[in-house]
Amino acid sequence: MAAGLHGSARTTPRIRAELQASKESTRKLAARYGLNVKTVAKWRSRTTTTDKPMGPTNPRCAHLSKEEEEMVVEFRRRTLLPLDDLLGHLREALPQLTRSALHRCLIRHGISKRPNQQQNKNQRGQFEPTEMGYLHIDSCELRLEEGKQHMFLAIDRVTKFTHVAFFDAPTKQNGAAFLEEVVAVYPYTIHTVLTDNGIAFTEQARYRNGPTNRLVGHVFDRVCRQHGIKHKLTKPYHPWTNGQAERMNRTVKDATIKSFHYPDFDALKAHVRAFITAYNFAKHLKALRWRTPFKTICDAWIKTPDRFKLQPHHLIPGPYT
Repeated sequence: MAAGLHGSARTTPRIRAELQASKESTRKLAARYGLNVKTVAKWRSRTTTTDKPMGPTNPRCAHLSKEEEEMVVEFRRRTLLPLDDLLGHLREALPQLTRSALHRCLIRHGISKRPNQQQNKNQRGQFEPTEMGYLHIDSCELRLEEGKQHMFLAIDRVTKFTHVAFFDAPTKQNGAAFLEEVVAVYPYTIHTVLTDNGIAFTEQARYRNGPTNRLVGHVFDRVCRQHGIKHKLTKPYHPWTNGQAERMNRTVKDATIKSFHYPDFDALKAHVRAFITAYNFAKHLKALRWRTPFKTICDAWIKTPDRFKLQPHHLIPGPYT
């Protein structure tokens, strides 16, 4: 049935239009459609096929007078208090007011939602516009019976192209080695890297202003300077800032180690790499308008080839990769 019909309606807009256009008698139409004669006569006397609005013509609160309702509306607009707080302040002046009656009153006047609720909802969840080459990097543990391995993961904020590598521990040298590998794998220039405050990516907070860090610096930062990459850190205790890498870590785990049993780490690594390859070259993502990360890179290469170090078609896996 069409949207907006009464719950007990026996006719649809199409049937109502047929009743209005027909030249047959009311009784014959009622017998044909299985309707009451009064129902057929009602719709033949109307010029539209929509139901009339139900309820009172001028709705108002049964517990409040017109002046009291205006007072409630003005108090809400001036204070912007939540529903329960608003009810608590009005109870002394209006003891007959109930929570449901107050809520219906606010809905009637279109002020049931506070403006700051909509603003706070829209403040979070959107990154600033950027160009490809902005990578989110993170590491996580993959555990089997024989021990654990650390997986380093990098994902581009724009193209969603992902790369992973496995190391024994999240050390400074391994973090720098992974960044060198990422620079070599991605076909375009990387301009920014976002990481958390782990030891593999930066010094501990208490040592960052020390003389050693100021003179020498973290090995990960040295690799960034070598390739002209800007290194950004997330705010402490704000993991959602690096949410793309965190979410991709969870996606990899859900598709591999949480769904299958592996006899050793070699089998796990092979499956993870196969999953990442399928993700990059075959997964159509809503965020990319249902394109694959590889297709997004190819489209960018056609528009701005000067940003690429090599032709992206060379990334296509062959029979011996």
